Amino acid sequence: MAMTMNGAVTLPADRAKVWEALNDPEILKRSIPGCQELERTGDNGFAAVAKLSVGPVKATFKGNVTLSDIDAPNGYTISGEGQGGVAGFAKGGAKVRLEDAEGGGTILNYDVEAQVGGKIAQLGGRLINGVAKKYADEFFANFAKALEPEGAAPAA
Repeated sequence: MAMTMNGAVTLPADRAKVWEALNDPEILKRSIPGCQELERTGDNGFAAVAKLSVGPVKATFKGNVTLSDIDAPNGYTISGEGQGGVAGFAKGGAKVRLEDAEGGGTILNYDVEAQVGGKIAQLGGRLINGVAKKYADEFFANFAKALEPEGAAPAA
């Protein structure tokens, strides 16, 4: 089953800092929901393990992520695939583009295309798309928090 998702999020840091964070395995690991491991496997690759739930299906996905079309500090394409045992598989990619936000900060634009198969695909598109959006929102909230200066007071 195929799915697409796109959007934009404004982040509280300049483009150079956002770019650096997008290439930092520790920041990405803390930002990706359910991520248990994320290790660099080369200049442009990572091995990942993430524990995810989609409706009643819970699985640990193991896979690889590759960065391509790298245009520092403007964007890249991230692609990957993971196996979740009997739960199924997921593979896909995202084009990520950065631009300066008016008044400061950076706008991160993303276009995602993914395919899922196995038990997960049997759950239906509406549920899968809802869960994917929830995970994306969680990722961006975590990622934005990682970009905040150390010791910054939380917004009231």
